[in-house]
Amino acid sequence: MKRARTRATRSWKLVLPVAVVAAVVMAMSAGTTQAGPNMKGPKFTEAKAFDVSKPLRELVKNQKPSNKTLPPATGKDTDSELGAETGAWSAFLSTGASLMVTATPQAASVQQAASAIPSTIQNFEGLSNQDNFNIFGFRVNPPDPVGDVGPNHYVEMINLVYGIYSKTGTLLLPPIDTGTLWAGFAVEDCTDPSGDPIVVYDQVADRWILSQFTTRFTADPQNDVFYECIAISQTGDPTGAYYRYAFTTGNFFPDYPKLGVWKDSYILTTREFGPTIEYGIGVYALERNKMINGQAKARAASFFLDGNDPAILPLVGDGLLPPDLDGKQKPKEDAAAPLVGTQDDDFPYGATFDALNIWDLAVHWNSTPTASLVLNTQLPVAEFNAFPCVGGLGSRDCLPQPGITNSAQYLDTLSSRQRPTYRLAYRNFKSYEAMVTNQSIEASPGIAGVRWYEIRRTNGVYSLYQQGTYSPDSVHRWMGSIAQDKKGNAAVGYSVVDGTSVFPGIRYAGRLAGDPLGQMSLGEGTIIDGSGVQTTTNSRWGDYTSMNIDPVDDCTFWYVNEYYTAAGQASSLAGWQTRIASFKLPGCS
Repeated sequence: MKRARTRATRSWKLVLPVAVVAAVVMAMSAGTTQAGPNMKGPKFTEAKAFDVSKPLRELVKNQKPSNKTLPPATGKDTDSELGAETGAWSAFLSTGASLMVTATPQAASVQQAASAIPSTIQNFEGLSNQDNFNIFGFRVNPPDPVGDVGPNHYVEMINLVYGIYSKTGTLLLPPIDTGTLWAGFAVEDCTDPSGDPIVVYDQVADRWILSQFTTRFTADPQNDVFYECIAISQTGDPTGAYYRYAFTTGNFFPDYPKLGVWKDSYILTTREFGPTIEYGIGVYALERNKMINGQAKARAASFFLDGNDPAILPLVGDGLLPPDLDGKQKPKEDAAAPLVGTQDDDFPYGATFDALNIWDLAVHWNSTPTASLVLNTQLPVAEFNAFPCVGGLGSRDCLPQPGITNSAQYLDTLSSRQRPTYRLAYRNFKSYEAMVTNQSIEASPGIAGVRWYEIRRTNGVYSLYQQGTYSPDSVHRWMGSIAQDKKGNAAVGYSVVDGTSVFPGIRYAGRLAGDPLGQMSLGEGTIIDGSGVQTTTNSRWGDYTSMNIDPVDDCTFWYVNEYYTAAGQASSLAGWQTRIASFKLPGCS
């Protein structure tokens, strides 16, 4: 089913004077009952449903070949549309705009020998689209590969399956339909294989958090009700029982949800579409302490940033990333949670310069809770632009593949989305706090590269400590994820491809904390080379990947992404596979 509900095409250029930004900040600081013009919240609610599941290892025994169907298309400009084998179910606006490229990539001459970066420690197969076929009888695209690592396990989620592994790659339970975790739950929508999954490990509490949204649409959009389904393991064993919650977003569809661990909240951000032309960014703080203790009346504090307001749109774009805590040092008790977005002055959302936009979210879970959401600052960054895909701005037909001559089979970069890609990895170094994130850009004419950032907060003041664009040659690099270890060393993982000999594969690059700023000085390592291509014309890739840090030593990086083999290509138009690998940078132990 595809409903003719579309977001209005924006082909105009907005101008947002500094005075308007200042007014937005002042309005948002004025109180906690109304954040500002067309910024609604905070709204405090309780979970719509709660229960305790049977142990997952028992639920899996009852999993049978599924008769469930593909989630319906929204008819909107969402990132969640799942194409079954063929067909582009979602089309973005196409303005035909030409883009100037001025970003300077890291030169190959700056890069050290590739052997300077250590090889992988663990490197094993993850889930694949064949798992979808085995469970549902169909395959989907994109995969949305995501995972996290705990003391004894690695948990991976994809559209529409998840798996639990030992840290040496043994699959401990068979691949599981994402809806199985919510079997018997009061909100039946959660039992569907809906997608856009996120998994995070809360190392402070030793808990696993698994989530997906719901996609049950009705004949009348005004009657639609959507949920974010959150499951929290009762212990550190991801195969055990879970506390299960459903938080509603009303009749606003919560596209592209991202979840992060903070000191007293789990923070969820969404890209929301209402029943007609409504559009904006949802921000939710979920009451962490009650959720890890299995209390039914866990609360949510929510805000809605109205993207149809020309004063707000360039400040939120297509999404904000929540912070996700790495390391054992928690944020200070009074520290606001930073939410980060990006803006591009060559994109028709109205930004007048390229920047990182940082919002501060503060929530106090008292008997009468309070919350505020404030635009703290805009940090100017080096010029960047979206990759110029075939068909113009917003097209998904972007990156060529070996042997592919039909541009409709080129791969999506998502660089036209005004947002960084998952995660916003947060770490408290005591004397300062650091956050790292990245996005895909056009690094040089016709070449996609990974732009990465390290933001620091010192005594409450944000600064851009360093930034870089990793693109040492003519190979396309995109769909990255970045994190730091306890020493401040950084590693970024990403996809690679070119139009001649580099099949879709997975690589990573790294730097030591003392290396020259803005450089991935250790060079590049390979997780796996591809040997096949994607031939579906929906072009989707990603939509995200995940670089995480092992809580055992706070040094080992774990990364998951998709790639193609010749066998995968032969199995399906979208025969993608995923790979999970770990590695460690020099000097961290």
